[in-house]
Amino acid sequence: MKYILVISLLLTLSCSSKIKSEKKSTTTVNQVNLIAVLDTIWNAEQRPITLRDSLMKIYGAESDLVKEQQAIYRKNHSINERKVKNILDKYGWPTKEMSGERGNWTICNVIQHSDNEVRIEYLPMMRQAVKEKKLEPRFLVRAEDRIATERGDLQIYGGQMKYYSKTKSFNLWPVFDPVNIDNRRTEIGLDSIAIFLKNRFNFEWNLEEQLKRTKEFELAKQKKLTKNSN
Repeated sequence: MKYILVISLLLTLSCSSKIKSEKKSTTTVNQVNLIAVLDTIWNAEQRPITLRDSLMKIYGAESDLVKEQQAIYRKNHSINERKVKNILDKYGWPTKEMSGERGNWTICNVIQHSDNEVRIEYLPMMRQAVKEKKLEPRFLVRAEDRIATERGDLQIYGGQMKYYSKTKSFNLWPVFDPVNIDNRRTEIGLDSIAIFLKNRFNFEWNLEEQLKRTKEFELAKQKKLTKNSN
């Protein structure tokens, strides 16, 4: 009887060990697969954008070559958005171990390029991911600023540029309280607005210009609200 109990115990332990091993193996496979999927998404999303921006510097924003790359990007993005939403809905916000070195950047880029409804939908998940140290605050900031600009509000941290067809040039979307923008950026661990704009867009920060643009933006918005209420 003792021998039977011992054999049964050994078989139970063996099965338990095998199940744990299989679970671990499945988890590893899922992680590897997720990193591979995110790498594919990154390439499909970023390559046409990089080529588009390079062509824009040479031929201008209105050239056919630029429009061609923009069309490729839009087609790819539609597919990428579905993939990212499936990942987030299945795993929640993945850890760095699951998504790899560039995983967060990839996911956030796709969300950033999506409609405002998508950004708003996943904003609570992004905020929680920041609290859990899964996501860097700079990615959350980009989403928050993009949501504000899409709503027609002043942005908070200065991460959003816009192409103005009237002047045929890019400029910063007007920001709330430009004088104190660096204080807000420093609080969450970001570089100054001048350093960020220079490194990211090769754009010069001019406080006086941005103060003027913010004032004009607020006056225009107030005028529009007054008109709509009458």
